[in-house]
Amino acid sequence: MRPTPAVRRGRRPTPAAPELDAGSPLRDAIRAFIDHLALNRNASEHTVRNYEADLVQFLYFLGASTATPRHALTPAHVSGDAIRGFLGELHARGNSRASAARRISTLRSFARYLRREGVRDDDPVALVGSPRREQRVPQVLTVDEVTALIETPDTGTPLGRRDRAILEVFYASGLRLSELVALDVEDVNLSTRMVRVMGKGRKERLVPCHQRAADAVLAWLKDRVALVATAQDGRGGPGGRRATPDDPLFVNYRGTRLTPRSVHRLVARYVSLCTTRFGISPHALRHSFATHLLERGADLRAIQELLGHVELTTTQRYTQVNVQHLLDVYRAAHPKARQS
Repeated sequence: MRPTPAVRRGRRPTPAAPELDAGSPLRDAIRAFIDHLALNRNASEHTVRNYEADLVQFLYFLGASTATPRHALTPAHVSGDAIRGFLGELHARGNSRASAARRISTLRSFARYLRREGVRDDDPVALVGSPRREQRVPQVLTVDEVTALIETPDTGTPLGRRDRAILEVFYASGLRLSELVALDVEDVNLSTRMVRVMGKGRKERLVPCHQRAADAVLAWLKDRVALVATAQDGRGGPGGRRATPDDPLFVNYRGTRLTPRSVHRLVARYVSLCTTRFGISPHALRHSFATHLLERGADLRAIQELLGHVELTTTQRYTQVNVQHLLDVYRAAHPKARQS
């Protein structure tokens, strides 16, 4: 196995998972693979964390199913039968097909890495099929529901203006939750109304936003300066400093970057205040963004670029929602359909 490359500037090595047993050959292979993802593939922290969790779970299953001490497990123990048994275990635990498919994808990437590094001569996952994922129609809000949701925050308070800006940017640009919380101050150009987004796979794209969203962000930026300055004064730091490229756009009352969980909670809170519908997540605003564009004649490939989808097939699921919209229009407008 080739040595792990040097750490890039500004990038810390992924910390070792405490669940992995020291001295295990399989543990060492997993550790090298995780470092490869973080340093060579430039995968996000979220992706690296998920891959590591999946492989640790498989390592524990492998030790239990083969009656082999975990410290004695080697890459040779990774077999097609073991992976099929792992799938059966996931099913027995009630994991969804999507969850099982993600773990198989992780193992497939790991097996390819072992073969490329010369650790294995074969690919044990090659003949293991992935569970077929359930085809779910994305949950979408109506235009009126989106309007009500965006207008729910109390704009008489700094954090209310922040929340209003968050909801406006979500719907205006169709961002993922992880993309929104990763935005820095310099990523939003208010004069051109463009947002620079770092998407999956560290791929950068530019997404437009409308004037209302830009105005909401501008109003929040004034509060943000005071909030960050106050927080830094409380920590004994320099108050009122100018924004740097590493300054998060959306911060909490302590002046630090909002977490995805915090944003998820605040969206859920506003949803509960303006609608009786349950289960509306921040991703529903992204789904609504795409569906509303499609309903108004936007090109599917243009929506693909705006959403940052690699494959057009991922974007095509919104056509299922659009077909329902067309059926509703047809039934409401066609004279014979109305009679029946």
